[in-house]
Amino acid sequence: MEELIISVKGLSHNYGQVKAVDNISFSVEKGQIFSFLGPNGAGKTTTINILITLLPIQKGKVAISGFDLEKHQDDVRKSIGIVFQNETLDMNLTAWESMEFHGRIYSLPKEVRRPRIDELLKVVELDEKRNELVKNLSGGMKRRLEIARGLLTRPKVLFLDEPTIGLDVQTRMKIWNYIKKVNQEGVTIFLTTHYIDEADRLSDVIYIIDKGKIIANGTSESLKNSIGKDMIYLETDNDKKATKILKEMKEINDARNSSKGLVVSLKSEGTKFMPKLFDKIRNEGIEIKSINLKKPSLDDVFIQYTGRGLRDENREQNQMMSRMKMMGMSGGGH
Repeated sequence: MEELIISVKGLSHNYGQVKAVDNISFSVEKGQIFSFLGPNGAGKTTTINILITLLPIQKGKVAISGFDLEKHQDDVRKSIGIVFQNETLDMNLTAWESMEFHGRIYSLPKEVRRPRIDELLKVVELDEKRNELVKNLSGGMKRRLEIARGLLTRPKVLFLDEPTIGLDVQTRMKIWNYIKKVNQEGVTIFLTTHYIDEADRLSDVIYIIDKGKIIANGTSESLKNSIGKDMIYLETDNDKKATKILKEMKEINDARNSSKGLVVSLKSEGTKFMPKLFDKIRNEGIEIKSINLKKPSLDDVFIQYTGRGLRDENREQNQMMSRMKMMGMSGGGH
């Protein structure tokens, strides 16, 4: 049996009448890259804030690195590193000074601190920027500096809350490479993200969370395989009737309406089943407007369990946040 570095049982957390985290349980094995995948407001940040001791445990039990979170908070803090969703760097310090200040806060002896700072700045390719003010660094450089800072205390677990949010694709891929490198050196990674590709590429295990509840978990491959061999996206002139017909066909796992039209998961190869589907639908007098065959994705898994797409959910959240900013408001998800 693999060694567990995080154990969470029956965790719940409310903000007044709002249930942000609803009786969730999970465990993380030592050396894993573990991902919480879900839309903004799903409960990811609330969970991570409890695990890093920023929020109290209202209900449930948590152990990290063998320490009971309620009884041994100081020991837990010494065993973890954190990269927050929002930037927490002092803009008026240099990159090196940011690392030095962090090391002093954690009482790292100078003879340990200084060589480690030099080493980590090289790891995240910021050695040439060591004397540059943080405010002059690009968004990707700031993120890399925060990851280096989180690793300064040699944590057993590194918590990354939406580590690549707002970064361009090329920079995100660089950050992913650093995360993998850190993990290969023995650090367990706890990642929260609403990016499907991020969870897909990085994770050993993924827990999908929505509205405070864990709705599915497994490896990326097992989650995709659990909903079918192939997926068909279908638009007709009578989706309701088509859904009923499709659900009666033995080759189909499930058929349902979504924001993308009809989503059909298949037990068999889609290319072999398509002619039969065409004949069946057309013989019932239903016109097929469009059809698309593809392999299952994590977004399909999310649709299977919630009836809506994670990509659509994120798009709506981002549009809402943009409107709030335009109106001079601000807000954040739980």
